[in-house]
Amino acid sequence: MRAVRFHEYGGIDVLRVEEVERPVPGPGQVLVEVRAAGIQPGEAHIRTGALHERWPAAFPSGQGSDLAGVVVEAGAHVRGFAVGDEVLGFTHRRASHAQFVVVDDVNLVSRPAGLAWDVAGALYVAGTTAYATVFAVDPGPGDTVVVSGAAGGVGSIAVQLARRHGATVIGLASERNHAWLQDRGVLPVEYGPGVAERIRQASGGRVDAFIDTFGDGYVALAAELGVRPERINTIRDWQAAAEIGARTYGEGAAACAVVLGELARLAARGRLEVPIARTYPLEQVRDAFRELEQQHTHGKIVLRP
Repeated sequence: MRAVRFHEYGGIDVLRVEEVERPVPGPGQVLVEVRAAGIQPGEAHIRTGALHERWPAAFPSGQGSDLAGVVVEAGAHVRGFAVGDEVLGFTHRRASHAQFVVVDDVNLVSRPAGLAWDVAGALYVAGTTAYATVFAVDPGPGDTVVVSGAAGGVGSIAVQLARRHGATVIGLASERNHAWLQDRGVLPVEYGPGVAERIRQASGGRVDAFIDTFGDGYVALAAELGVRPERINTIRDWQAAAEIGARTYGEGAAACAVVLGELARLAARGRLEVPIARTYPLEQVRDAFRELEQQHTHGKIVLRP
């Protein structure tokens, strides 16, 4: 089969699509033929070695957590899935950027009718991370919540989930994404110099919670706006969070099939939109990451093996 590999830390040029042995599922595992697999900023940071201390790579390394596809083989003692089932889920083996991937049955859910393959294949990391960030700051009716990177892969889902909790949501994004945010009941605010004053104007001077999906000083901004540390959550700026006692709930805090299934059902029913910025064939994985690393993507980028 064809699969993404890199043999050393480095830039986009270290990514290769290689012929590798097709894996065989063991007990409690299935082999999924991948139809769609999302890509993540964290995968780029792992590839460069920036996260070596936290998540070291063993070479040659694969890539990819998110996946959606069709079960083509089942190992012994598999529960709930059979050959031919359409599924979405995740792997922690950095392996979903490939034509086939072995997945533990507990990490899969059935693909709901009406859920597009691209959305299904991009939902796990962004969706469960957004779910965790909203849970961390506990928004409710009467609260005002600010979300940085509000049009990105995680942010675009987080703003919708926070709105479902009844909160007023202010989304920090470039002007070209303001109409999308407004259509989903979010108050858009341009990021950049002067953002603190623009947030104060939009919020009437009170911000109760802050979800940071971007890093780059937003934890400090939240503190400047008077948000209590326990209601600040970041998925990028762990050092700043440690300095003030803010939270760092991310994908790992909600990494389970139960949460994924809930999000998938919401998306299938049209109650949660997962924007797909662009899709690429597996052979163009370098182009996919080149676009991702510009950090201006609205929603998710997806590989189609």
